[in-house]
Amino acid sequence: MSLRHILVAPDPVLKATAKPVETVDDELRQLMDDMLETMYEAPGIGLAAPQVGVSKRVIVMDIAREDEPKAPLFMANPELVWVSDEDSTYEEGCLSVPEHYADVVRPAEIRVKYLDRDGKAQELKADGLLATVIQHEMDHLEGILFIDHLSSLKRNMILRKLLKSKKQVLEEAS
Repeated sequence: MSLRHILVAPDPVLKATAKPVETVDDELRQLMDDMLETMYEAPGIGLAAPQVGVSKRVIVMDIAREDEPKAPLFMANPELVWVSDEDSTYEEGCLSVPEHYADVVRPAEIRVKYLDRDGKAQELKADGLLATVIQHEMDHLEGILFIDHLSSLKRNMILRKLLKSKKQVLEEAS
């Protein structure tokens, strides 16, 4: 396993639609493992392949708390097959939008079908934090960031701050 570089908004790669996975093979499992290691190191609770510059419909997550055993979840080609009419609001953050958080409204419960780490078709019903994380990561596969769910004023303010910090990092490096 190896750590991957996490892209930060407004990187154009984050706005592209990811391509479906043809087959879950050793190369894809390596990507999933690298993504999981990168996510834990960051630290975060979810990561999508586009966030590490790979245009594939792959997400990994683990919402276990620090005092609980790790419970990683690997999904290739995730697809929502049902969402509840009831909504829930969670304060979301993102490894590609560092140090920014905002309340986002999403369906409270979902059912998602996907291919697991072994390439087997699975279906999972989720609610609470897990439902939110799955939807957040699936948004990345469509080129959508959590800040895209905010007003244009809030979104633009966050993007300006991210651009300013990117420029500062580049200036310090040169």
